[in-house]
Amino acid sequence: MNSILTAIEQTIRKEAQSTEEKPRLIPSFLTTDTPLPCILICPGGGYGFTSPREAEPVARAYNEQGFHALVLHYRTEPHRHPSPLLDVSNTLSLLRKHAEELKINPERIILCGFSAGGHLTASLGCHWNKDFLQNGICRTPGQNRPDGLILCYPVISSGESAHRGSFDNLLGPDASPERLEMMSLEQQAGAHTPPAFLWHTADDEAVPVENSMLFSMALQKAKIPFELHIFPEGPHGLSLATEETDESGDGSMTIPHVQGWLELSARWVRSL
Repeated sequence: MNSILTAIEQTIRKEAQSTEEKPRLIPSFLTTDTPLPCILICPGGGYGFTSPREAEPVARAYNEQGFHALVLHYRTEPHRHPSPLLDVSNTLSLLRKHAEELKINPERIILCGFSAGGHLTASLGCHWNKDFLQNGICRTPGQNRPDGLILCYPVISSGESAHRGSFDNLLGPDASPERLEMMSLEQQAGAHTPPAFLWHTADDEAVPVENSMLFSMALQKAKIPFELHIFPEGPHGLSLATEETDESGDGSMTIPHVQGWLELSARWVRSL
């Protein structure tokens, strides 16, 4: 199994023509004879870096729910769109191609993204069928389509509720209105978009809660199933909202009520 995952990482790095550290995969797979769902995790970081707090701790938490997990440290600034999207599309394509050997249920490959990683996750949910993602790795239509999206305080809109830094890093500070619209995902969701689980806090000052609400409304309009949880309090970047992922120094990012999102999302995966 490890050799297959190493080969997958080498393949996506070769496709990216990357001589740098990214893209990089950190697998957290369970020993099993039965194919399991696999959660492919995209940490946040405003497309400027990928946060370790939203990486391996989350993978271990999903292992405890009985799922395989895999962290993707995708390319970030100075790399622009579509580099991060190609990284996640190619990774998902190869996971599905090797699902039997990896003991993955090929119909339960779920993307989980945080903040800008949530934007990346939702971007594949909206753009998986675009021609620019078809290449030597993703050759079969739908090979890169996620079976579900877990969006944790996601960046979604390039409009009034935008997290401008994420879009500057992804598209450049002088992005055209057309490129901004293409990556404003409440405008791109449709019947082709997979089901989604979303959560946010109402007083998130960095990425306003309207981002999750706009995407949910777009899914509702397209008649795509979704589950949305808005917790009343909590700053941006909570990750698991546990002591393990609390970087505040004063305990303000350890919120027991918000911790429930992980189990709720696992129940949602099982219901798909």
